[in-house]
Amino acid sequence: MIGLPHYILLSAVIFSIGVYGVLTRRNAIAVLMSVELMLNAVNINFVAANKFMNAAAAVGQLFSVFIIVVAAAEIAVGLALVISIYRQRKSVDLNDFNLLKW
Repeated sequence: MIGLPHYILLSAVIFSIGVYGVLTRRNAIAVLMSVELMLNAVNINFVAANKFMNAAAAVGQLFSVFIIVVAAAEIAVGLALVISIYRQRKSVDLNDFNLLKW
């Protein structure tokens, strides 16, 4: 039977892959995808904890839906910024994003 530790282990692996992607990638699109992986790992934790601790309340699902909405807004804003910077710099490399430096 699959229990709560299995879900937590899966979530930890997915979150670790996301952290590795954020720390090692230089492409802005890859970094955004890694952030999405981390948010999905958190969603797995919320839903699994809700299922095994208090299935009747559905609080974990509500938090997951809220995180999905925030992630969609984050991707919309992030992609808009990346597209805008790509039009100016012709690159999506994070080392080229020095617009806020003096």
